[in-house]
Amino acid sequence: MKLDRIMWGIVLLFIGGVLLLENFHIIDFYWRNVWRFWPIFLIIAGVNILFNRNKSQIGGIVSIAILVVTLGVLFYKGQQAPESKRWADVNIEDSVDFDNNDTEHLSFSHPFTDSVSTKTVLNVSGGGTSFDLKGSTDSLITADVEKRGGTFSLQTEKTDSITTVNFKMKGNSKWNMGDGGNDVKMKLNIKPTWEIHMNMGAGEVNFDLSQYKVRAFNFDGGAAALDIKIGELLPITDVNVKTGVADVKIKIPSNSGCRIKTKTGLSSKDFTGFTKLEDGTYETPNYKASAKKIFINLDGGLSSFEVNRY
Repeated sequence: MKLDRIMWGIVLLFIGGVLLLENFHIIDFYWRNVWRFWPIFLIIAGVNILFNRNKSQIGGIVSIAILVVTLGVLFYKGQQAPESKRWADVNIEDSVDFDNNDTEHLSFSHPFTDSVSTKTVLNVSGGGTSFDLKGSTDSLITADVEKRGGTFSLQTEKTDSITTVNFKMKGNSKWNMGDGGNDVKMKLNIKPTWEIHMNMGAGEVNFDLSQYKVRAFNFDGGAAALDIKIGELLPITDVNVKTGVADVKIKIPSNSGCRIKTKTGLSSKDFTGFTKLEDGTYETPNYKASAKKIFINLDGGLSSFEVNRY
């Protein structure tokens, strides 16, 4: 294998590992601390070119060793809290907003009327945002937003049998390392049967769906933290989660039967109270006998999946 491919592989593993540790809140990494060391990579590139031209095995080992030591130093420096808000000798406030008080409070709602369809679809999208859903409302939906960036919109449309609610965030969210981005607190009406679709990049989702009639919950996210609680108000509930690098926690009622199918590369799995079957699926002991069932499909590249019964 060529030396340059090995070195690029090491760099990508380093960046991915740091991002993963950050996402799981194991470390706090300040990228601006390591930015001033960028000339080191020019030196490493020069050494790589020299040794690669001579095709020296010893030279290749030396190049890799220099890179590993350099990344080790950067890993150490990156965890030290910066003394000032300066990036490359320029006040970082000129380009990135670190003022948590620079927020705008917004409120969205749509009334609940008899004309609202029994089946209601909720589409939520946005990155760099923390979503919380808990409690009920007399309206169809309410959303209180602390906005630090981007634009939010709430739109509804109705066909003969389905009401669709679209809650979207667009633009830059000014997601600050360690400080978070936009905060959204939502409430839904408990009367309709809900089908929820979420599409987001980085962010956090904490949904307590136990008091809602949720027919389906679909989540498609990148580097996210997802924590949801499912209820048992319908005979069947489908939960589909597709992630990149994420921390996923799902709580299900112990009285409901549950089956889990996974497609999870290097992800970790913790399914307490489930039995693994020969086909690779997982089931609760009461799956066949239970009148109410929950079907969970998990698809993740490098994530942590945890399903618990309450």
